Amino acid sequence: MRRPVVRKLTVLAVSAAVVSVGAAAPPAPAAGKIPAAEKVPVAVGHGGAVASVDPDASAAGIEVLRNGGNAVDAAVATAAALGVTEPYSAGIGGGGYFVYYDAKSRTVHTLDGRETAPLTAGSGLFLEDGKPIPFAEAVSSGLAVGTPGTPATWRTALDRWGSERLGTLLKPAVRLARDGFTVDATFRAQTAANETRFRHFPDTAGLFLPGGQLPVVGSTFKNPDLARTYEELARKGVGALYRGDLADDIVDTVNKPPVDPGSNWNARPGDLSAKDLAAYRVKRQAPSRTSYRGLDVYSMAPSSSGGTTVGEALNILERTDLSEASDAQYLHRYIEASRIAFADRGRWVGDPAFEDVPTKELLSQRYADSRGCLIKDDAVLTSPLAPGDPRDPVACGAGGTAAPTTYEGDSTTHLTVADKWGNVVSYTLTIEQTGGSGITVPGRGFLLNNELTDFSFAPANPAVHDPNLPGPGKRPRSSMSPTIVLDRHDRPVVALGSPGGATIITTVLQTLTGFLDRSLPLVDAIAAPRASQRNAAQTELEPGLYDSALRTELEGIGHAFRPNPEIGAATGVQRLPGGKWLAAAETVRRGGGSAMVVRPAS
Repeated sequence: MRRPVVRKLTVLAVSAAVVSVGAAAPPAPAAGKIPAAEKVPVAVGHGGAVASVDPDASAAGIEVLRNGGNAVDAAVATAAALGVTEPYSAGIGGGGYFVYYDAKSRTVHTLDGRETAPLTAGSGLFLEDGKPIPFAEAVSSGLAVGTPGTPATWRTALDRWGSERLGTLLKPAVRLARDGFTVDATFRAQTAANETRFRHFPDTAGLFLPGGQLPVVGSTFKNPDLARTYEELARKGVGALYRGDLADDIVDTVNKPPVDPGSNWNARPGDLSAKDLAAYRVKRQAPSRTSYRGLDVYSMAPSSSGGTTVGEALNILERTDLSEASDAQYLHRYIEASRIAFADRGRWVGDPAFEDVPTKELLSQRYADSRGCLIKDDAVLTSPLAPGDPRDPVACGAGGTAAPTTYEGDSTTHLTVADKWGNVVSYTLTIEQTGGSGITVPGRGFLLNNELTDFSFAPANPAVHDPNLPGPGKRPRSSMSPTIVLDRHDRPVVALGSPGGATIITTVLQTLTGFLDRSLPLVDAIAAPRASQRNAAQTELEPGLYDSALRTELEGIGHAFRPNPEIGAATGVQRLPGGKWLAAAETVRRGGGSAMVVRPAS
């Protein structure tokens, strides 16, 4: 029997008293320029809401809402602006997953805009002499670049649910790229972390290392090439990226990476063709869905593993009253449910166009119960844990051989939008690694993704079929988990998502349970210190947990931990009574996020 949602405070809460509820976008900009906006992590009001990591991007979405656009329009405008201000995390050289709630029909829809491998790619894409290429070498290469899906995602979303022209929605981003945005400490730090490899590519160094130096905090960063590229897409439509001169530039850059000869960097060429770009299609598919505490949780079905893995873990946790658990009991159960779900993810989830993915069975309560009974209150499961077989569940059983979770780059961004009609968008987009491939398309102002490194370079365990090996036109497995939760009347309760590679799954799972079970206000559920267990011997902990007495208590029953300074960077929106929305973002991670509403509550 499903338990009702119960509210209870917990010692893991971060006080919401320090944040304002009146954040809104600045007034419509004078002289066509969006001014720098203050980062505020929570806002409450009417007319719609936007939450992202960046105030200029959130302001772009609010501008669209204020001018009568809907949530889909605002999401595209926000995403385009993030391509300017968060170019190391997202942009038109990447891909992502778009989850949309239609208030009129009270239904959830999803778009799979994941990048695809070239049609010539085989399972040995990243092998040389029968051995995997070193990951650090593969990242900054043409081999790593998949066919971008972000522009096609914008077109598909606008064609199906939007109300504005793309050219109108790109205007805020064009202004930002042309007139510039203010460099903050996060942008400089991310540039510094990539400085060495950016210098391998003259076009990248020329754009992101102005005058050969790191950008200075407080300076204005401009990207006129990207402004012109956006203007071309506004005139011609996003088809210009998949056919024509821009497409040719992408193909040439991938297949002959423009490397500084003096760097001695081996930027292995890719094999992307004009045919690959012309053949790209966004997949319109049903969302993943599971029931939790009487609510319906919708997310991305494969090729992302986000919906199935978060959903399986929630189903495992369904049998425990987390609202009454102590903090240590809650974290123990959450960690073990994550461990089990990741064990199954590694065995069963890949691109369903190539793999037989048992999505329905992975999300069944029967299967969750057969796996959940492995969890003991006074002991810890051993990792890597062997997967079960969702097609033939055996109580407390595991089938096959364990395989460790492979690495995924942690640079991505997430935005969440709601409008005055009640429509909601949860959208995660990425270029994979921080800085993507490090390769900028000459004269075009954007970085190309390194998304194909999300494939397994070789089977994680040679004794087990790996569903995530490369293939022609195949989508690499993702962990992106844009999520929308509906009540029993099919109305939104909360929508959220996060960047963070494979830690996206644990971030979304922990934030959901913090909000739904532990009664944390949404901004506190986002801010709470995180743990991430991905079927590994050690669970990663942020400092707020690693330096706490809870760590010692959990170690007492067998948990092993290692520190991680920062896990994820979530945003979300919550529907409130009376047509109000609450937007929430990070208070500290990535320098803090930006929550805005059209008309702040008094």
